[in-house]
Amino acid sequence: MEKPPLPGKRIVTSLIDREDFWNTLTRKQDAWDVVIIGGGITGAGILYQAALHGLSAVLFEQKDFAWGTSSRTTKMVHGGLRYITQGDLKLTKQSVQERDHLLRAAPGLVEQMDFLFPIRKGQLPGKLVLNSLLAIYDKLAGTTSHGYLDEKKLKLRIPALNADNLKGASYYTDAVTDDARLVLRVLHAALHQGALAGNYMQVQKLLLDQSDNVSGVQVNNITNGKSLHIRARTVVNATGAWSDSLREPVSGERTIRPLRGSHIVIPHQYAPVTDALTLFHPQDKRAVFILPWEQTTLVGTTDLDHKTSLSIEPEISQAELNYLLTLVKQQFPGSDLQKEHIISSYAGVRPVISKDRSKPPSKEKREHKVWQDKNLISVSGGKLTTFRLIALDVIGIILQNIKPEVTVDENSPPLETATTTERDLALDNPGLSRRLIGSYGNYSLQIKQNARGGELRPITTTRFCLAELRWAARQEAVVHLDDLLLRRTRLGLLIPGGAASQLDSIKTICQEELGWSDAIWKSEKQRYLHLWAKHYSLPKTHSNKVV
Repeated sequence: MEKPPLPGKRIVTSLIDREDFWNTLTRKQDAWDVVIIGGGITGAGILYQAALHGLSAVLFEQKDFAWGTSSRTTKMVHGGLRYITQGDLKLTKQSVQERDHLLRAAPGLVEQMDFLFPIRKGQLPGKLVLNSLLAIYDKLAGTTSHGYLDEKKLKLRIPALNADNLKGASYYTDAVTDDARLVLRVLHAALHQGALAGNYMQVQKLLLDQSDNVSGVQVNNITNGKSLHIRARTVVNATGAWSDSLREPVSGERTIRPLRGSHIVIPHQYAPVTDALTLFHPQDKRAVFILPWEQTTLVGTTDLDHKTSLSIEPEISQAELNYLLTLVKQQFPGSDLQKEHIISSYAGVRPVISKDRSKPPSKEKREHKVWQDKNLISVSGGKLTTFRLIALDVIGIILQNIKPEVTVDENSPPLETATTTERDLALDNPGLSRRLIGSYGNYSLQIKQNARGGELRPITTTRFCLAELRWAARQEAVVHLDDLLLRRTRLGLLIPGGAASQLDSIKTICQEELGWSDAIWKSEKQRYLHLWAKHYSLPKTHSNKVV
């Protein structure tokens, strides 16, 4: 059961009313209990838990919600087998338990998927080692999902897989999600509990009291240029890879090693899988995944130091592209994948806590850490899967500092579970009903009610529909076209050319729901297509064929 909203707090059911949000900030005279900087999954999780624990809380994101790492993952909600090999059984157990929490809380958004390890003659690790690791994994999860497919059964399951020296595959069950929509589900849950959140709100500096302790923030509304001083009893720095920029002036140290992970999205027929494949790359023996994603195939990730400025949107390099395609061609030799076939790419920067740059990136641990520096609480590292635990760690420190009489509820949910059922939606397509409820919770009814004629039909080969874009434009603080096409939905990653072929239909929705004039639409379209070509397409080469 969800706790009721705080007494006297107005329930916000939409992220869209930026003017009302700004006016609320302007009118508030007393200090907030918590100001959270960063609108990824960590910040969203802290905001929700703060509201559930009776704290007045507001979140500021300098770009769009889930703009950074939280929309650029490999889409997996998993324990991480490699943490077992590193001896980190605690993190693995916590991760699989959190995975199961999310599977129960958000069916349709977090879904089970089988993961297969193809095993070939002479490969290390082999069947015995892999099955032993999977047995430990299942024991930590309190389940039995692992097994083995012989060569014949594996070929029936994945006929196009390279048959050279193939012996079979070990398998187990984990989960996948739409990472950006998970962030939005958690933010909506926080708003329902009385918290506030604003995107395109840049924290320009930390405010200090007479003792040089952090006492608030100066925030700039990027859309109108106005600034405010916001007082807070606690400020939380949940900016991930960007956290050193806020923390270093207060703490005098830098602790984050930014690592880039890049992916490519290809048509399903070039790597036709219905299960996720965990594969050891021939170049460095790293685990890389090929998995089905939204009617396409996703390939990733790379893992290397990100040396470009974090103020610039990350993009895949030619070396990373070649690295990923080498794996596809090795595993699916019948695939004549060429440059023009690739639908899109994306790159994200992961925050890893490390001062040792000599260690290979893939050997770095992924645990999170929390620091306290003069009333600034910073948190970084960790995994998408464990965002609830990360949030509770932060909330425990906040409560100890400002409300010691309140204890942390270790059983608090990761998000609000939808009460809307597929019968309530009464759609002809049960799969659409399940996905809408998973992605939007109880707001799925609004999506159906607001849909115009034909807007519930799938857009081309995707599972998304125009009714989702209409509702998101109306309710989810869309400022730019890329907000709508890269994060509220994933059409810009799933349809060639960044979904340029669908822009006429999307123009109508943006003009009706966002009030964009022809001039604004033209500007937003040009901006989006330029951004997509630069950061979500492929590095420019002189050859059409990818080698």
